[in-house]
Amino acid sequence: MKIGWIGLGNMGNPMALQLIKAGYQVTVYNRDKNKTADLEQAGALIAETPKSLLDAVDVVFLMVSDDHAIKQIFESEEGLLLAETSGKIMINMSTVSPAISKEMYEKSKEKGHDYLDAPVSGSVKQAETAQLVIMVGGDADVYEKVKPFLEKLGKLNIRVGDIGAGNQAKLAINSLLAVYTQGLAETVLFANQNGIKTDDLLNLISNAAIGNTFTKIKGDAILNDQYKAAFALKHIVKDLRLAKTEGISSPLAQTTLKTFENAEAKYGEEDLIAVFKALK
Repeated sequence: MKIGWIGLGNMGNPMALQLIKAGYQVTVYNRDKNKTADLEQAGALIAETPKSLLDAVDVVFLMVSDDHAIKQIFESEEGLLLAETSGKIMINMSTVSPAISKEMYEKSKEKGHDYLDAPVSGSVKQAETAQLVIMVGGDADVYEKVKPFLEKLGKLNIRVGDIGAGNQAKLAINSLLAVYTQGLAETVLFANQNGIKTDDLLNLISNAAIGNTFTKIKGDAILNDQYKAAFALKHIVKDLRLAKTEGISSPLAQTTLKTFENAEAKYGEEDLIAVFKALK
């Protein structure tokens, strides 16, 4: 099967490269054509529009920023839904609302296509090493068809329910991610205010039951004052707002949303652990 990939940002680029390395013929599209050069060197074909990409492939992966980008890719003049073809499979790996997935599922079905939502947990490093965790919503038979591709992208993929369920699972996970991040930032800040050095505290955390890969990576970012975005703070704000729309209203959810919204104006382009600087 021929594969198409739309969206070559921090995550999309290494994920598409995994499929090229696995031996698949991959055609890519990105609004900024400068981002296609390295994949073209690796063997990818380049499409000029989403519509022309769909004509050339059997399965299309999407990894873009938000609901608006999805609507543009599907419904614009050169969008996927304007292609005079049918029988394709769309796999949307973006973190978007369940509502947009349900809408595009219905519109894809009307055109004779299948659609899955399949967002991922993990960041750039996990994308580069095919260690992502993938949560899928959609028809079981379609999921079974594309499992071999998903296995090239991550260490685990699970169909969690019908269309939109993957998006809801991702919003749940990212709500916990926000709580973890704020908790770590506040813990380091409290320790510092009481004369405890950051590296000593992080050593204690790493060797305690609460230590994990996340606290190690983000703790080191605080320690080394490194806030280059692996997952931009502005994106966690988007996800927390989506979770609120989906009905999450717990005290922690409300608190983290407010905290990250307050940090977004100054630190939105930096990594989400930059919330430490906002709290400081």
